Amino acid sequence: MPKEKPLVLTEEYEVLQLYPRPPILTSLDVNWHGVSFGYMCQPAYEVPEVSTPRWHSIAIFTHGNRIIHADRKLDGRFHRDAVVGGDIVITPVNIGQGAAWEDEGDFIILGIEPDVFARTIDEAADAKNLELLPHFATPDPLIYQIGLALKGVLENNPTNSRLYAETMINALSVHLMQHYSTRKPILQEYKDGLSKYKFHKVIDYINANLDHDLSLTELAALVQMSPHYFSHLFKQSMGISVHQYVIRCRVERAKNLLLQGNVSIAEVAYKVGFANQSHLNRHFKRLLGITPKQILS
Repeated sequence: MPKEKPLVLTEEYEVLQLYPRPPILTSLDVNWHGVSFGYMCQPAYEVPEVSTPRWHSIAIFTHGNRIIHADRKLDGRFHRDAVVGGDIVITPVNIGQGAAWEDEGDFIILGIEPDVFARTIDEAADAKNLELLPHFATPDPLIYQIGLALKGVLENNPTNSRLYAETMINALSVHLMQHYSTRKPILQEYKDGLSKYKFHKVIDYINANLDHDLSLTELAALVQMSPHYFSHLFKQSMGISVHQYVIRCRVERAKNLLLQGNVSIAEVAYKVGFANQSHLNRHFKRLLGITPKQILS
């Protein structure tokens, strides 16, 4: 008999349709470039063997310390996993995976497009030259925390979350390259931050586009750098991450607009790029020690 081939999936909705229950959270309605995210809770079930040319897939299990047994087929190999919260399963592009699990549990499915993954540290990198290795269930605290961070931003502040999401995916991709790939990256060390010209170019661009859903990829491309090295050098220059700097700029802009008067807090939140008034209030109080309402009074 001919060997049965995995079902090939190319769209996010096709992945979600494999499961009996709809997802609790997804990134379908947010502007995350090259990344897909789904968080769900599923009963005991079996999904057929599938593969995709579109994403490297990372399953992140979040069901706590109880063990859920799963019979898994991955890259033609079979294994009975004893899965606990904090475990991950890695399925690279074009690799088949199928599973049957014995109890209800919640988990995250995270997809990263190969080009986005490969260009994390090298803008000229070819995805074909960087091979991610398949892994059955294994604990990885860093990937688990990144998964929870992405879940948290979708739950609380999905609008204009692209910069934060790409920062997390950048860190995740570097970690995957270092620990789960055939070719370990050689990470260059820089000690002096961005050049004065590049620094001011980025700062001016951020301040001119605070109301937009800024992207780590676009900021890095502005100075012709990979996302990884740009993030590294920006933090050396400023002492904080790009995402933290943008939040501070938005709060400062909001404060100035409120002091000018004749504009509501909700309008100010929108004008400076916050998802909503609540999002502005939280960061305003955290950074300035007072609320926007107190500024108005």
